[in-house]
Amino acid sequence: MGFIRHIPVLSDRFTTGIIISVLLGLLLPCTGSMAGGFGLLTDAAIFLLFFLYGAKLSRKSVLEGLLNWRLQSMVFFFTFIFFPLVIPLMRPLFEPLVGASLYLGLLYVACLPSTVQSSIAFTSVAAGNVPAAVCSASVSSLLGVFLTPMLVSLLFRTEATADAAIGLMTIAKISYQILLPFLLGQFTQRWLRRWVHRHQELIRWNDQGTIWLVVYTSFSGATAQGYWSQLSATHLGGLVFACLLLLSIVHACTYFSSKLLGFSREDCITIVFCGSKKSLAVGAPMMMAIFGEESNNLLLPLMIFHQVQLMTCAHLAKLWKPKKTASTF
Repeated sequence: MGFIRHIPVLSDRFTTGIIISVLLGLLLPCTGSMAGGFGLLTDAAIFLLFFLYGAKLSRKSVLEGLLNWRLQSMVFFFTFIFFPLVIPLMRPLFEPLVGASLYLGLLYVACLPSTVQSSIAFTSVAAGNVPAAVCSASVSSLLGVFLTPMLVSLLFRTEATADAAIGLMTIAKISYQILLPFLLGQFTQRWLRRWVHRHQELIRWNDQGTIWLVVYTSFSGATAQGYWSQLSATHLGGLVFACLLLLSIVHACTYFSSKLLGFSREDCITIVFCGSKKSLAVGAPMMMAIFGEESNNLLLPLMIFHQVQLMTCAHLAKLWKPKKTASTF
């Protein structure tokens, strides 16, 4: 797991890239034919991201992780059941804090699968169950192709989302954008595996660059439409607080429930990191497939939640990293 030592650099580079993408979208937005060109480039980058993901994912690791069905059930529960339950229950608190439009973004966060790369990396740093983390995060992403549209159709019941295209065509479109390149990557793995393992840094650049492109094109569109003049600073601050509160609740519930159910230290770490994350890499392309466009009311809460989860999980991974003395877990 040689990529572990790059985590601090990776996190800083990724965050810096998002900040630069946001600033460029605000100051130098792409419009007209240039916007169309960036849209095609983003689609190609998304296809390549999931193709390379399929090429590097070990089938052996997935099989080993699947055998731990209790752990997988816990991660599935928190990702696709707990999140979609707790956010609507907290609506009386969240909606006044963030406003009705950004609250829909929090609902969209609840519908998404877990992350892959950061879940595995943080689990590795904290000496958790890495094969189970690989399986949990990977299976979560694949299940999200089908479950995210279904959850959106259940949770989004307002006129503001009446145009959301939920149905077989949406699932087919998402499958084309995400599942197809993944399966192609798995099919070509026998020829590409060595190349993929030799070029991990290049693949990380592609992973992060794809998100930067999505953020830039989305913020460009928002600038061109005058979105930012309508965004309340109070609601933005409330959104940061809501993401922190939500993640604290999920971390506490994943940790104490896994301890209560008798999971090992390694499995508890995996459940916390894989069960509390939401994927920006999967959420951004899915948003376009489901809603037909990039919506900043949906993307902004996902971006903020993603940054909050990176910072808090980095702290937890450092805290739980095994020492020569007794563990702090």
